[in-house]
Amino acid sequence: MRVRMAIQLAAENEKMSDFERLTTIYWALSGALHYRVPGAVVELGCNAGLTSVWLAQIIQDLDPARELHLFDSFEGLPAPGELDTYLDKGDCSAARSEVEANFATWKLPQPRIHPGWFDRTLPESCPPQIAFAYLDGDFYDSIMTSLENVYPRLAPGGVILVDDYCDLDANPRAWNGLPGVKKACDTYFGVGSPLLEVVGGTGDLSFAAIRKPLGDE
Repeated sequence: MRVRMAIQLAAENEKMSDFERLTTIYWALSGALHYRVPGAVVELGCNAGLTSVWLAQIIQDLDPARELHLFDSFEGLPAPGELDTYLDKGDCSAARSEVEANFATWKLPQPRIHPGWFDRTLPESCPPQIAFAYLDGDFYDSIMTSLENVYPRLAPGGVILVDDYCDLDANPRAWNGLPGVKKACDTYFGVGSPLLEVVGGTGDLSFAAIRKPLGDE
């Protein structure tokens, strides 16, 4: 793992992807690539692309032929629903040009970028097979739409990491600012589903890992 790069990216993007989050992403994605799980790598909710840069570097180091697809409205968040808190419409806005500039700064190949709301872009542009997905949609509807489009395309053995999934019973240190994320996952998979694995850390890491069982289609 490129530790120095992770430290630098975390310093530039501390509020969204600290070092612990980047480390977790590394181990999840590198495992999928190491075991040759077929399919593309996708990120849903890429913002300015600093976490995307980390994904791209892992791909370049381990399997540079893999495609990286990024999805973002580039208009900030949609209006929150009844289950959404903390953030509001238009928050977390970034421009596509920021993503492209960050990839150029780190001298990485430009990813395939899909601008627009998830419910419009994912049905047509989501890769047919996915090895790894990072879901960072923040709100209930965004995560639900992400799961509906990504999980059926996830290859057996593939992994989804869901940011902001907080289960305080399993991980009392987790940040619980976006409860709609957990509600969407629990609604899609069922409360207490064995597919939802809480990931803990020394800080306020709030992640769920979803692994598609081998043999599932």
